[in-house]
Amino acid sequence: MVIVLALIVIWYVAAVLMNMNIVRDAFERNETPYTTEELIAGTLSAERPLLPAPHQIVETFVDDVFGWPVTSPRSLVYHSWVTLSATFVGFLMGTAIGIFLAVLIVHVQSLHKSLLPWIICSQMVPILAVAPIVIVVLGSIGLRGLLPKALISAYLCFFPVTIGVVKGLNSPDPIQRDLMHTWSATPAQIFWKLRWPSSLPFLFTSLKVSITISLIGAIVAELPTGAQAGIGARLLAGSYYGQTVQIWAALVAASLLAVGLIGLVSLIERWVGQHMGARP
Repeated sequence: MVIVLALIVIWYVAAVLMNMNIVRDAFERNETPYTTEELIAGTLSAERPLLPAPHQIVETFVDDVFGWPVTSPRSLVYHSWVTLSATFVGFLMGTAIGIFLAVLIVHVQSLHKSLLPWIICSQMVPILAVAPIVIVVLGSIGLRGLLPKALISAYLCFFPVTIGVVKGLNSPDPIQRDLMHTWSATPAQIFWKLRWPSSLPFLFTSLKVSITISLIGAIVAELPTGAQAGIGARLLAGSYYGQTVQIWAALVAASLLAVGLIGLVSLIERWVGQHMGARP
């Protein structure tokens, strides 16, 4: 709490310093006399500040969430749902692809040496460069809307799942695998009885990273399309019209969504652990 309070104080001081020239110029253009108190108050209530004060962001966020029907294009709930739809679809696709690739890499040694380096290299290309290409190519064949954004999210989130599951599937000790062989266990039995249960902690750790990356991918994918809905669309609209408070409110919404998604994965992890006999 002390750190949070200190950050808020620093934020207010920065807002006053960064917005002071804007407010002073406005007073001088209107030839209005002003005091230091009025100048400071103006920096904390400017309509289009360089850095909005925390209370301005909170007010705008509350108004955008509760001040409009959830079906209204001006509602942050509406835009959040549009982005969440692409996030969930991309997350499911990326998770399925990541687990599939991890199983192949673990069981086929040649793929471990040939495919894994390419998977790592795939993440070296900036997503801001990939997203417009994917959007344009898919748009040229008539694929628009949810699917292109989901593919961008899947492209980002499959990587941590693949790496985490590969690590998890290889986590059992050699003596455990040897013991399974002495019991004449089949490869399928070794996978389902030993490798897969051992990989679940690694999997859920990767999922917590992937779900947030998937959200980022969905937002980034909305930027080059000039989307009319979604958190990315709110960021674009705020940028076009200089509504910095709207931009920050959208960022707060994205942060809260990320926290909620991580909490959802944590609940599923706890539920799975309890059904597998883990201690509460």
